Amino acid sequence: MGKVQKAIGRQAGNLGKRVIIIALGGVLLVQPVASILPGHLQHAVMEAADAAANSSLKLVRQSYVTAGAKRLDYVWHTTRGGKQVKTDVHVIEVDLTNPYVSLNAMSGKNNSIGQVNTILNMAKESGAVAAINADVFVMGSEGAPLGGQITSGMFMSSPSRLKGMHAFTVSKDRKPMIDNYSFEGLVTAADGATIALEGVNQSAYNPETTGSSYSHVNMMYIYTSAWGGAERPKNSGTAPTEVLVRNGTIEQISIDTAIPGQAPADGYILRAHGKAATFVKEHLQVGQPITADYALVSQTTGAKVDPASFEMMAGGHTLLVNAGMLAPFSRDITGVSGSSYVSRSGVGYSKDGTKVYLITAEKYGSNTGVNLKELQQIMLQLGVFKGVNLDGGGSTTMIERPLGGTSLQLSHATQYGSTQRSVANGIGVFTSAPQGTLKGISVSGAKAMLIGQTNAYTLNGYDTYYNPIAVDNASAVWTSSKAIGSFQGNQFTATKPGKTTLTVKSGGITTAYDVEVLGNDQIASLTPDVSAGTLAAGATLSVPLTAKLKNGGTYKLSGDSVKWQFIGFKATVQGDTLTVQSVNAGTTTGYAIARYDGFATMIPFTQGETVKTIEDFETSTYAITSQVTPAETFGSVNLVSDLPGQLSPRALKIDYDFTNGTGTKASYAVFNSTGLQLSGSPSSMTLDLYGDNSLNWVRAEFIDAAGKAHLLDLAKQLDWSGWKNVKVNLSSAGMKFPVKLKRIYVVTIAEGQDERAYSGAIGLDNIRLSYPPSVSAGGKAKIEMLVGKTTATVSGKTIKLDSAPIQMNGVTYVPVRFVSDAMGAQLLFNGTTGQITVLRGAKMLEMTLGTKDLNLNGVYSSSDVTPIVRNYRTLIPVRLFSEKLGMTVGYDSKLKKITID
Repeated sequence: MGKVQKAIGRQAGNLGKRVIIIALGGVLLVQPVASILPGHLQHAVMEAADAAANSSLKLVRQSYVTAGAKRLDYVWHTTRGGKQVKTDVHVIEVDLTNPYVSLNAMSGKNNSIGQVNTILNMAKESGAVAAINADVFVMGSEGAPLGGQITSGMFMSSPSRLKGMHAFTVSKDRKPMIDNYSFEGLVTAADGATIALEGVNQSAYNPETTGSSYSHVNMMYIYTSAWGGAERPKNSGTAPTEVLVRNGTIEQISIDTAIPGQAPADGYILRAHGKAATFVKEHLQVGQPITADYALVSQTTGAKVDPASFEMMAGGHTLLVNAGMLAPFSRDITGVSGSSYVSRSGVGYSKDGTKVYLITAEKYGSNTGVNLKELQQIMLQLGVFKGVNLDGGGSTTMIERPLGGTSLQLSHATQYGSTQRSVANGIGVFTSAPQGTLKGISVSGAKAMLIGQTNAYTLNGYDTYYNPIAVDNASAVWTSSKAIGSFQGNQFTATKPGKTTLTVKSGGITTAYDVEVLGNDQIASLTPDVSAGTLAAGATLSVPLTAKLKNGGTYKLSGDSVKWQFIGFKATVQGDTLTVQSVNAGTTTGYAIARYDGFATMIPFTQGETVKTIEDFETSTYAITSQVTPAETFGSVNLVSDLPGQLSPRALKIDYDFTNGTGTKASYAVFNSTGLQLSGSPSSMTLDLYGDNSLNWVRAEFIDAAGKAHLLDLAKQLDWSGWKNVKVNLSSAGMKFPVKLKRIYVVTIAEGQDERAYSGAIGLDNIRLSYPPSVSAGGKAKIEMLVGKTTATVSGKTIKLDSAPIQMNGVTYVPVRFVSDAMGAQLLFNGTTGQITVLRGAKMLEMTLGTKDLNLNGVYSSSDVTPIVRNYRTLIPVRLFSEKLGMTVGYDSKLKKITID
């Protein structure tokens, strides 16, 4: 082997040191790799070219992370199915010509193999200033990599024998490269006998190039002190024969059983099975010397590659871009849901090799995610010469230290919002720059605020290398360009909506920061978390609200962040808790109206609420059976008493194994064959749910009185272990009561199954229904009026009107106060703003004179007509008004007679 052989020998001496590893997507282990014919490849490229014609990538902002590294934010616009969509794309651009910046691979928890960690924690532990996730990995294993890794020049883990898997590397002379590598190793005994070394620190997997379906059968592997798994490895299906080697000498041989504990820091453990175990028995003895040599082989050129020539390596998936052009996928993309629109990660480099691009694309909120064909297009528009796909979906994470900041943070939302998945490894950006002099200042703090909210803003300094440097916050002077709030020190309190620029001056340096205070014209809906309250002194109600903006964004509002108006009772709100202090005499229905910048929603209050336990599984008198879909999927239901943390004698356990079958898979618990009948009209259902941290989905199926099925989420994602009380709102589900609870089930959808565990179990207990106080719509009456006449009848009784109904431009208007009073509704009128509020039963309708804006129960809409004033009386469009409040309107055109009932 010549020169490479020497490098191999030097590397063998480093095997006892701690190893950093990464891992690769789980579906790759259970799904066969499909070959892609050239015709398919050509078609894929043509499709991608068509998509590119209607797509664009626009730079919207940029900032420095450190000298040689910039954060660039883009918006990807494209057309799918004739519809325009967008996705935020984020890039850390690293300039390898800058001597102070470098890239390196980061490892899992406690710098160990088989103990996954979040990218944020990895970056903190390693000292990185920015990072993204890297290799895909098997979620059901220890989290060890299927791709190779080199960290700081040390070969840390071997690539698995899988087809078309590429890795990103940076050489010792700072040149980036992407290639497909295999592993070649050799163990030599003292008698000269040799055996192939299959890999270093690897989980069990299904090889694609050896002819064997099992990675550890008849093979020999090395495990070092970095291996954090309880077994070497788990789920291998083989009994190990192990050899403990310390400082190149055999110290212990264990036949057909594992050596207890971890490998020593100054040695390693050879793990053998079958033919490899026979080699151990025939050729190895305690006290003898032994050597283990290895190399990488480029699958592109066939040449052996000296691992010591690399500064770092991180494994990836399919090739995306090659020589500045779209590359055919180097392996089947089904295993990573390549055609689905999810969050994505990738890495690439420029043609001259001076720039490296760490890339993420978001799927969260209004961001739609991208598929791999779109990620190819994004790379091309960024100027990537060669690029590879990294782990995506829930694994996609970017971390950075903001300019001038000292703490690391998420650069953007993950696919789960602020929740970060623990992954096997990442690519970190590091700086070695010395301390410079003050170059500038930046501001950190909220960019969007709510009225009444107070936010603290912090002044951060950065030096000539764009690294943090201390500045005097105490002497900083803060101002706002618009009078929409006020500063007290560095604390800004928003008082009215609008946009402003915050300016801060420290010493001779000034910087600006744009902030927006959200107003009512941006709100599409304002929704309380509860549907009704109990009208009794001392009663309490949790009243957080959710504001949905017209641009699709959402904000959670605390109960005390809005203005409250109480009709029929007195109450106080502290935090999220509303407490009824007293009830007005004779009041049977009260109303709590919450207003944010004038935009209102309402909670009705009446007497009495009921909570009913419908199932605690202690004395079930009906059958609970198991169903699965598809047929190849396994599932079962059992009443058990041994779930961890279980407090009751019996709970329902739903087991599942989604390893087999294709498409969406589910394991159901079916209640009473056709469903468990629920009486009345419950507003919500709660239950104790035992989670297995599988990231799968739990839903309940209800059948309503019309026979329609409704699927409601109990847990969109099982991201916890143990018991948790969950709640589902039934009153807002559009169901026709009474309903049946037919099934509760755990499900994994077809897209992104590699993101979730294939097998596990959940538990159910204490299913309860909440019945809100019934809200009466008031007295029933029949109103009859004639256009132009100032008399009317209410249930046959003649009433004198202050103002007659009129017709104008085909619209019939009636006096609002008369109709409200006659129908048992309450009318509120704001003479200053012209706002009309009508409360009837569980409904609130708001309109404003001269505008077409309409608010029904906190949901904004626009009408074709507006309220008007005639003879100092307010008239409203009768059909709009009455039907929104649940009344029926009739009109006899011959008699010009209006009927409301």
